[in-house]
Amino acid sequence: MNLLRDPTTRRWLAWGALALVFLLVNVHRLSTAVLSEELTADFGITAAELGTLHASFFVIYAFIQIPTGVLADRYGPRYVGAVGATVLSLGAIGLTASGSYLAASASRAVIGFGSGVIFVSILRFCASWYRVDEFATMTGLTSGIAGVGAIIATTPLALSVDRFGWRSTVFALGIVGFVAAGLVFTLARQSPAAAGLEPIDDVPEQASVTLSETGGHLRALAGDLDQWLLSLSFFAAMGTILTIIGLWGVPYLVAVYGLDVTTASYYTLLGSVGILLGGPGVGWVSDRIGRRLLPMVVGFGVFTAVLAVIPILGSPPLFVVAVLYLLIGSSIGVTVLALPAIKERYPPEASGVATAVVNGAGFFGATVLPTLMGVAVDRYRTGDVVAGAAVYTEFGYRVAFGITAGAAGLAFCSACWLYLRERRRASEAPETPETPETPDASG
Repeated sequence: MNLLRDPTTRRWLAWGALALVFLLVNVHRLSTAVLSEELTADFGITAAELGTLHASFFVIYAFIQIPTGVLADRYGPRYVGAVGATVLSLGAIGLTASGSYLAASASRAVIGFGSGVIFVSILRFCASWYRVDEFATMTGLTSGIAGVGAIIATTPLALSVDRFGWRSTVFALGIVGFVAAGLVFTLARQSPAAAGLEPIDDVPEQASVTLSETGGHLRALAGDLDQWLLSLSFFAAMGTILTIIGLWGVPYLVAVYGLDVTTASYYTLLGSVGILLGGPGVGWVSDRIGRRLLPMVVGFGVFTAVLAVIPILGSPPLFVVAVLYLLIGSSIGVTVLALPAIKERYPPEASGVATAVVNGAGFFGATVLPTLMGVAVDRYRTGDVVAGAAVYTEFGYRVAFGITAGAAGLAFCSACWLYLRERRRASEAPETPETPETPDASG
């Protein structure tokens, strides 16, 4: 049998092609931690400017989430995903040719522009090719691919940069991106029917959507308090994870503990392992128990406690830092539950735009928090310069990590409010026949 004619096999091949692009997205968006010394030296920038360079990826990424949801609902992952992979690869090659801070920021923004369409395209693909009770599992598995990319962005990337230089390494990633774009265009389709295949049992048919209907969905989302609370939790939690694992986790260890970049990357590698394990693990459990909000409440409570350790202690033993980074990365599992939670509140044809709204909020968080932490670190610098680099203090990093602890607390409060609202609605609603095949998004 031709593997492409079997819808179950075809969906995994297409998902794998999209996942390869998403892996590259995560290498690019989390690479700044390992590249921080090279970027600082090459472009002569401060900690705040480094934070802004890192954030230039995310500000574009965040702004295009809603247009991406509209495009994904209308045109599907084949075109949106392939074009996104091509654009991010062009941005990567542009970054390697950059001779100034402005050019580097613009190139990283182009990477963010192309990257910004990929995750929502994957979610839209999963909504059309997988059952409802598989969706959180697939969301978690996709976030696990983010963990693989995050692992590559730590020690393997550091070793490659040491061996070949950062420009050659990033250029090679761009070439791989062009190959991945071709695979997406070849394999991905909007639905089994669009691929000329038989439907998959229990996978809901995704109706086509007009621009007028999309506008109605956006108006409903704008007036939905649940959406705002889910977006707020995603803003705070996803922004924190991407900021620590993707940027400030390595410079903190270099400045406070005197580690070299490669050794420091071992610790963010643990955070990336946490992303790899936490996403699929929590998604699978959530689908099995049919609950979203209760795991979010518990998980964000632990997340807040973990992030409070460094502001309180400043320089805990390194084995404690290793555990903290692992737990920070693992928290992506409860964070991404916001996406199936919002999807289950809206009709199938609105799944792309609904998840895009919440997803975009997370990357606004990744835009704001890196620069805030950079400003805090710069505020408490010593004024000394060693080997061309400014010297930063432990207290500055305590303040910076205190910002992320406050963000995690905001995510926890939002999840608690959502949970209480859902419990109240459940207690006031008349009893209806149970539908066990559809997960309970409440808690």
